[in-house]
Amino acid sequence: MATLPIRISPHKLFGYYIPLYLVLLFFAALLLFPFIWLMSRSIMPYKDIFAVPTIWFPKTITFVHFQNMFSLPQWPFGRYFMNTLLVTLGVIAGRVFSASLVAFGFSRIRFPGRDALFLLVLSTMMIPFQVVMIPTYILFNKLGWLNTLLPLIVPSFFGGGAFYIFLFRQFIMTIPAELDDAARIDGCSRLGIYWNVIFPLMGPATVTVVVFSFLETWNDFLHPLIFLTRAGTQTLALALQQFVQVQFMQAEMVFVVATVAMIPPLIIFFAGQRYFVEGMIMSGLKG
Repeated sequence: MATLPIRISPHKLFGYYIPLYLVLLFFAALLLFPFIWLMSRSIMPYKDIFAVPTIWFPKTITFVHFQNMFSLPQWPFGRYFMNTLLVTLGVIAGRVFSASLVAFGFSRIRFPGRDALFLLVLSTMMIPFQVVMIPTYILFNKLGWLNTLLPLIVPSFFGGGAFYIFLFRQFIMTIPAELDDAARIDGCSRLGIYWNVIFPLMGPATVTVVVFSFLETWNDFLHPLIFLTRAGTQTLALALQQFVQVQFMQAEMVFVVATVAMIPPLIIFFAGQRYFVEGMIMSGLKG
């Protein structure tokens, strides 16, 4: 006996989802509240920041604090911003190039011990940086790289990290191997196949690596703290922490610096969100 399809009224369906949307909006508001509060304080006049009762949203918008931020002689935040941007772009370039190239070798080139070597690479993810922190510091000290941006940028060009190699490898394995055979028939070398065939197809995985690397490097505090001690060489995260310790009475400047440090990661994340999700999904299709 055939069963009749269950029909749900659109009004009932819409009414069912309204409470769910309200709950989601409530928790989203809780998560966004600290960011909105921080940004509102950064554009408030000084007298309104500590007003009683508390003013939640600015009655008057002013950007004078942002102008003062880049005019402090003891705190060259413009230089800190450029240092952070240079380090972030260098790390992204190194990871995208080296991690994708290593992943191409693990996914497309067959050689003895390939799987065992790949597992060895993945096992390095279990080693925290604190374990190798002292040997790394001694190495860069012997090279004379302390108080330069080189210790923060150069290591990304040597593999890019096990996680990013794994991410690229999983994505490359979803690309049909027949494309490699067709390129090989046309006379492409292995590097030609990587550059002309595989790399252009890795857009979602590349955006994922870019977003992860940007967020990780831009907000990195530990590595600059270890390798950068000279004034003027610090990154934005390190300079913000030092600024809060020394100038804790200038609350309006703390709000402004934190807002400036927060805006670029938000822009990068929302700009690449669609590709980021697609890359994470595609990277887990094949083992």
